[in-house]
Amino acid sequence: MVIYNVTVQIEDAIREEWLDWMRTRHIPDVLATGLFARCNLMRVVSDDDRTATFAIQYECPDLATLERYRTEFAPALQRDHTERYKDRFVAFRTVLERVDTLETAEVRPGGSEANA
Repeated sequence: MVIYNVTVQIEDAIREEWLDWMRTRHIPDVLATGLFARCNLMRVVSDDDRTATFAIQYECPDLATLERYRTEFAPALQRDHTERYKDRFVAFRTVLERVDTLETAEVRPGGSEANA
């Protein structure tokens, strides 16, 4: 599995409008390509109150599928975002490939100690 992570730092003044557009337009358009299984929209926790940073994580089966997206669909979708939010955001992309998944049987909320 491959995660195509897009990190976007957006001006705080337009955060809610941008989030609405991402949820109702952009992310559905990306998923409509049929190349991604799911998307997670994550907020990056930060002390900077002038901007808001989000990580949008799209999951696809392999690098070939991602390359197809980047060649056939990404240019138009990225252009749409750039024209709409010109000079009000910064974005960068990262490709992550799953190596392994390790799990624990028990998760303690709040990181509490077992003996506490």
